[in-house]
Amino acid sequence: MKIKSLFAKPFALYVNKQVKKSMQTALEDQQKIFETLIKTAANTEFGKDHHFSEIKTYEDFVKHVPIRDYEAFKPYIEKIKDGKHNILWKGRPIYFAKTSGTTSGVKYIPITKDSIPNHINTARNALLCYMAQSGNNDFADGKMIFLSGSPELERIGGIPTGRLSGIVNHHVPKYLRSNQLPSFSTNCIEDWEQKLSKIVDETINENMTLISGIPPWMQMYFDELEKRSGKKVKDLFPSFSVLVHGGVNFEPYKAKLFESIGKEIDSVETYPASEGFFAFQYGLEHDGLLLNTDSGIFFEFVPAGEIMNDNPTRLSLKDVELNKNYALIVNSNAGLWGYNIGDTIKFTSLNPYKIVVTGRVKHFISAFGEHVIAEEVEEALLTAANEENIRITEFTVAPFISKDQGKSYHEWFIEFEDLPEDMNAFSQKVDDNLRKKNIYYEDLIAGNILNPLKITPIRQNGFIDYMKSLGKLGGQNKVPRLSNDRKIADELAKWARSGN
Repeated sequence: MKIKSLFAKPFALYVNKQVKKSMQTALEDQQKIFETLIKTAANTEFGKDHHFSEIKTYEDFVKHVPIRDYEAFKPYIEKIKDGKHNILWKGRPIYFAKTSGTTSGVKYIPITKDSIPNHINTARNALLCYMAQSGNNDFADGKMIFLSGSPELERIGGIPTGRLSGIVNHHVPKYLRSNQLPSFSTNCIEDWEQKLSKIVDETINENMTLISGIPPWMQMYFDELEKRSGKKVKDLFPSFSVLVHGGVNFEPYKAKLFESIGKEIDSVETYPASEGFFAFQYGLEHDGLLLNTDSGIFFEFVPAGEIMNDNPTRLSLKDVELNKNYALIVNSNAGLWGYNIGDTIKFTSLNPYKIVVTGRVKHFISAFGEHVIAEEVEEALLTAANEENIRITEFTVAPFISKDQGKSYHEWFIEFEDLPEDMNAFSQKVDDNLRKKNIYYEDLIAGNILNPLKITPIRQNGFIDYMKSLGKLGGQNKVPRLSNDRKIADELAKWARSGN
């Protein structure tokens, strides 16, 4: 055992014990965080506008603070950008995390001195808890990929601003710097293909033990390694033992990733966002992510079907139920209040509180009243693919609304590793699975209102080429699983396999 793994082991055991203890006090911790947030922000502009001094209970908070998206928050953000203090949180943010919005263009999410530990410590805790539970300490002595956006930051209103991953790059502990790849200069490369090539240059001959990123990026990296070397990843990196992932559901990518590696290895799932690090996999079983209930964030939950209502039901943690879809709302020491982050989740356990991400509030299909969500299409496709031993590279789904005598239907754009022998039979199997998952879709098909789904196969690397055409290749960019219109579908059709 080498020096870093030797010292990491007792720290991992300590952190694991603390996390385990916090599972038992989740409701008490949430109440303490709520009270601290209200007290600390009472004299901010937002706190005065929303009568924080009168808020004594969660019910008071619901009365005074409406749910907001970024567009409604923007006036406060603009005041911070203009140099004003004490707007959403005491003082000024130490960073803006720059992220893309659908209606608001670029979004600037504040990160404060009080909220930065949530991002840094949670990532650390996820790895240390894995280490304590698995007994795998050796990865701490090898090289690790912590892929980030460019760590070069601009200044907006005097505040350092960049992608969250680029900001976090500046806070990688010194004891891990010598283990970290790629280099700072490579992480600063904006062009994705050039960056990927340099990452392979820097890592192909190293002792890689841990690789982290979103699954589509990791697959591109593995493909390039195999193209360069003619070897599976396990043969290039015999000590590679941990894969850390987040950002999208892992299951659609899992089979192909492990095929590229050449064997199954341990994986650790995380749930970070610009607005906070919300949850991480605790335990070696993939049975949901442990909600981060003791890290400066007070969570609220809105039944997903009500999120667009003027006065939706709002629940604190004590009132949630298993297996119900909720829109996730956050209040935090970054100065976010009643903030709808746009994700939907459901609880897989209430002791401890574990969640899975089921989709995006705006990513669904309800062109015909069916309200199909990402979780349903992923399970429908993967069940069929597993039964037929078919590997899926990427996919997305959109409605096709007929303008003539034919019926409308859902169109699935799928990039297959290998095409099904009988595409019609495979399509029928996926359609049957979706009908079992969604009663409204079942009624539309059974009522002869919709035709069964149709699959448009996308040529190899078609999704990569589509993202490249948008200038969104690599990094944290990903194709939505579902759209309620044809904007993505009509563009993606350009990369359909010939003959379709």
